[in-house]
This record gives sequence, structure tokens and C-alpha cells, in this order.
Amino acid sequence: MRFEWDDDQDGLYRDFRRLGEEALSEDVAERDRAGLFSHEDWKACAERGLLGLMLPPEYGGAGRDPVTYARAMEGFGHGCRDNGLMMAMGAHVLAAELPVWKYGDEEQRRRYLPELAAGRLIGANAMTEPGSGSDALSLTTTAERDDGFYRLTGRKVFVTNAPVADVFVVYATVGRNLGFTGVTAFLVERGDVGVSVKEQAEKMGLRTARWGELELDGCRIPASRRLGAERQGGAVFARTMAWERSLLLAPWLGVLEREIDACVRHCRRRRQFGKHIGHFQSVSNRIVDMRIRWELARMLLYRAAAELDGAEPTIFPEAGKLYVSEAAVEIFTSLTQIYGALGYSSDGRTERNLRDAIGMTISSGTSDMQRVVIAGKLGISWPDTEGSGDAK
Repeated sequence: MRFEWDDDQDGLYRDFRRLGEEALSEDVAERDRAGLFSHEDWKACAERGLLGLMLPPEYGGAGRDPVTYARAMEGFGHGCRDNGLMMAMGAHVLAAELPVWKYGDEEQRRRYLPELAAGRLIGANAMTEPGSGSDALSLTTTAERDDGFYRLTGRKVFVTNAPVADVFVVYATVGRNLGFTGVTAFLVERGDVGVSVKEQAEKMGLRTARWGELELDGCRIPASRRLGAERQGGAVFARTMAWERSLLLAPWLGVLEREIDACVRHCRRRRQFGKHIGHFQSVSNRIVDMRIRWELARMLLYRAAAELDGAEPTIFPEAGKLYVSEAAVEIFTSLTQIYGALGYSSDGRTERNLRDAIGMTISSGTSDMQRVVIAGKLGISWPDTEGSGDAK
């Protein structure tokens, strides 16, 4: 796949790389230790249009396509040192804005999208529950009809942005006996009666992207806040996941390129046993492998992005998410070996980047689950029915 960017795409790459380098706060290490989300940096990104890049202009966006969005986010990742901020933005844009844009009615779009694009509202996606993680659609949160309203009852966990979010895309079932087909999506606001949010336990990484629990205790919302048709939530969630898995890691392409280049410079300066360490094959081979992983990650991610405006996604959303996230872990593990004690120390970026990269192998579905989904799309798996015999 060839990468030939037009002037608009290159301009966005440079603009958002500069935003990350120059305009955002530099206290990332301190905020990471304290688990603090930067409202100032969020506002700066919103003012530059980063939160509304793909939305149509009539909803406050710039109308850019997914590939252009990925290119812009690659530039932002190259400049930005706050991986948690990038995670929070991805959850906001891809798991909150996008389902409203793709499945909301005109009233919902005009009510929420301009505010989300401007950063005045922060969005979150609430699917995972204490008893349903990878099996996300076997959820127990219920939505009961109440005249022109729904009453939502249940508990969601590990909700990225929950402590700072204003609006949640919540998935609930209109009948537990319906299984997958009962899932329905709703828009729940933080101020709704019966809504409570609390901070979740401290994370290993991505600490500046705060997460928490959302509890719904008979939360009564108007039926006009149902997102899409009743029992269409499975389709809403599947479509959202395809976009999220395709684009969530776009900033990491920039992060990885920046850190590989920095390592090359380090190897040209650092001397051991009378020579630069890059002259040792054990070091140079690691760098070559890192570069190859980055190149392959880039091709897979942009292939996935290019498919999003087309028909039903193939294996590339999951394949891209799987490969890029695991490549990031492998690259930062190799960087730790090259930098030695400096890489292992919290005084450098490598230790924090490695912790954050591990989180990206879990977010939007673990690596194991990506493989399960890919296997299903390849036709490897089939219904496991007792006594069915060999697959035909």
C-alpha cells in the first residue's frame, strides 16, 4: 500500500504534530503518577478541531474521511507525550460521537454532536459490566418501557472517561431472554436522575485517561434518547467497534516513529567498549526489527481506515488493532533493553510508554478476542452444537 498524502493531509499532520509538541502541557509524568486528566489540553485540542475532524460541517465538524483522520492523529501522536489524553480522545470520538452520527436521528445529532465536537461535552461508551467483558453482548443492564420513557437499571465498569463524561452511550437489553437480539443503545446524561458515577481502581497505565463505574438505578430517560431502533444495539456496537479498532491506535504510529528515531540518535551517541552501541549487532538488529514492525503496523492500520467508508468491514479492523498494539509492546520492550536502567526508570518515557502500550492490547477487546473475531470472519469457527458431528 502506497502512502501519497495530499496537501490537506500533510498540513493536518504538521499542524497536529505541532499542537502536541508546543501547545500541550509538559507535566505528563506528574499527572500520570497522580492519575489527572488535563481539561486544559482537552480544550486546546477541541479549539484546533481535533475532536470534530470526521463529523459533517453541519454538526460542527470538518468532514474529513477516516484515512485523513488517521493521518492527522499520527501527527498528533508524534508530538504528544500524553498517551492517556489520546486514549480519552479516541473513546470520545470513536465510541461516543460516531454512534450518534451514524445512528442518531436529526434531533440527537443537532443536540449532541456540535457540543461533543467543541469539547464542551465529553462522551463515554458504557458496555462492559462486572460479569460481561469479552462477551460484551451477554449483558444484564435492562431497559424497561415506561410509557414514553425507558427505565435503565444496571452497572457498567471500566468506562473510559466516566469520571469526566457528560453523556454516555449505554447498551442495555429490552429482554434478557432475547440474548444478542435484545440489545439496545441509549444516550444517558450525567445529570439524569438515577445516575451515579464513581472512580475505578488505579490503572497500570494510561492513567491520565480516567475510568470509572456507571450505576443506573431505575434511570428514567425519554424514548427520544434511544439511539437507533429498539433491538438495534448489537449493530450499533459492532459498527462502533469496527471504527474504534481501525482508528484508536492511529496516534501510536506517531508515538512509535518518534521513539524509534530517538533510540537511533541515542545509539549514535552512547559509547560502550570503545564504540557506539549501534555497532553491536544485538542492538542494531533490535532497531531493524522495530522499524519493520512499525512499517507493517502502519500498512495494516491505514488499510483498515480505508475500508471504513465501504461495505461490511473485513478482518482489517481487528487485524490492525491486534498488530499495532502488540507491536507497540514489543517495540517498547526492546527499547527498554537498549536503554537499560534508563529505560526501566520512571525518569524516562520508555517505562511509561510500555505500561500504556500494554493497556492498548486490552482496550476495545483483548488481543485474544481480536483473534477470535478474525477466526470467525475467516470461517474457521462454526456453531458449537452438541452432536453436530464434523463441519461440512
